[in-house]
Amino acid sequence: MSELTLLLLRIGFLVLLWFFVFAVVYSLRADLFGVKVRKLPVEATAGAGATAPAPTPAPRASSPGAASGAPAALGAASRLVITSGPKAGLELPLGDEPMTIGRSSECGLVIRDDYTSSQHARLLVRSGVWTIQDLDSTNGTFHGKDRVGSGTPVTIGTPIKVGATTFELRA
Repeated sequence: MSELTLLLLRIGFLVLLWFFVFAVVYSLRADLFGVKVRKLPVEATAGAGATAPAPTPAPRASSPGAASGAPAALGAASRLVITSGPKAGLELPLGDEPMTIGRSSECGLVIRDDYTSSQHARLLVRSGVWTIQDLDSTNGTFHGKDRVGSGTPVTIGTPIKVGATTFELRA
């Protein structure tokens, strides 16, 4: 074997060895610190134009909760307003779909703080009445001063606390 071939094999082996070392370090870093999550453009536009979809309150007045005789303070909510916390002042329109609240980027309302679980709570409509249920979070979910279990009816204007964020439903 010529010396040039031997030198090229040694250099190739060193490159392969360093590639393996970098792959192991990257894998350990991903396991320890998690994969970097990129922000979705929906989050950026939700903060800037959260008050823009104002035409939704008119159709919600004839919601199934109002027609079935549910109290107006329970079923006529059309928006969720964050009153304190990192996203204070943000307003989100409510539809008929359930909204998951938590730290995960898959949630409908993403709250990034140390006291919020990945899937912390779920806000949903049951028989025309908005209810909130805790999804076995560590620090709990509170409606007013009461800790929420499963399926607690939400009264419009009563603060709901998830982690360090407080929000309420409004008509």
